[in-house]
Amino acid sequence: MGLDIHIHVDNPVDVFDATYYDQDDNNFKRHSLSRTFCDLMSRRDLIEGEPELDQIARMAGTDISPLYDMNNYGDESEIQFLLEYAKSDIEREEILQKVEARRSALRGNIDKVSVLITQLIEKLSTVADIPALLLPDVNEEDILNRNFYFSDFNTDLGDGYIDNNLGHDLRNFKRFLEYAKERGTKTVYFVYG
Repeated sequence: MGLDIHIHVDNPVDVFDATYYDQDDNNFKRHSLSRTFCDLMSRRDLIEGEPELDQIARMAGTDISPLYDMNNYGDESEIQFLLEYAKSDIEREEILQKVEARRSALRGNIDKVSVLITQLIEKLSTVADIPALLLPDVNEEDILNRNFYFSDFNTDLGDGYIDNNLGHDLRNFKRFLEYAKERGTKTVYFVYG
């Protein structure tokens, strides 16, 4: 068991309709992000030193913040948890205002995220040996399996979820964004679970 990362949308009924699930295996393998990608997204808050995602962004000459911002939307279960432990109506209202401000900042982000993912794919596809360019991991264990995950960027390793490499995850991400945009999605964000 482990923590998964999912891309959610502002119009789930249109995106995750019966047709989507009728082709579940195909869509799952074409749109899923690996648990390693989930770990990659959380490294900023967990490690000392520069996280690998920030190093990747620097290699690609891109601003990675739209990707990190996708963590800030706040899904309904998170909001309910926060409200449950609020000590007063004033505190509950403050929580709701903060959530609305975070959501407002993300509204309409799909084009920005799509451009970023496309830039990462295009620029990283020309880098010969990404693992060799990463700073040494100063942390005790290599939970990302860096030599595998960042290798063979232009080859889809894994089955679309298990053992994806970074290139595979980014291509799955791009396919999902294209699929969602075709169905009218304007806002995308991450949910963990």
